[in-house]
Amino acid sequence: MANIEIRKATGTWVVRAGGAVLAESKNALVLSEPGHGDVVYFPRNDIAMAFLDATDLVTHCPKKGDASYFSIVTKSQTLENVGWSYESPIEAAARIKEHIAFTPGDYLAVERV
Repeated sequence: MANIEIRKATGTWVVRAGGAVLAESKNALVLSEPGHGDVVYFPRNDIAMAFLDATDLVTHCPKKGDASYFSIVTKSQTLENVGWSYESPIEAAARIKEHIAFTPGDYLAVERV
């Protein structure tokens, strides 16, 4: 089983949803996992947590641990389970503790600015 790689993301990264910037960070991390696209994880301190609501969804990844999910509430809609965090990641993924990643899509952008 191939390992994951976690490195500092270069530049400034943002998350936008509902016309608002929900996160902006110069300290984001990029997680690379064979067979998956790179995922940018944002430090919680750089996220407007007031826009995120924890949900009951939990999934398990053998390489990272159990993921907890968040929905984002915008003025016009709720984006269900678009953010996730490993609250107690396994040792190989310890650097992403206290970070949240987001699923980009039609109503949510994760991009380098």
